[in-house]
Amino acid sequence: MDWKTHKRQLLKDIEVRKALRESRLEFQIAKSIIEARIKRGLTQKQLAKRLNTKQSVISRVETVKTTPSLSFLKRVAEALNTSLRVEIGV
Repeated sequence: MDWKTHKRQLLKDIEVRKALRESRLEFQIAKSIIEARIKRGLTQKQLAKRLNTKQSVISRVETVKTTPSLSFLKRVAEALNTSLRVEIGV
């Protein structure tokens, strides 16, 4: 079975759809951090060093095993020499 078929089957389950909706923000945060880190040619370990933390912390954020605090996200943005933008729906 290919991924598209599998995904279609998963999305038929209302609980799966609910879980995806509830974790969408965390996945967006992880995706943004991963993209910014890779764009700058950094490994998780290198980013962790810039943040004075462990690589496992970066891994947990990037794999959505934890939700980072706003202060952590500010530090990540600074370490990646980028901005942090938070929006509440308009």
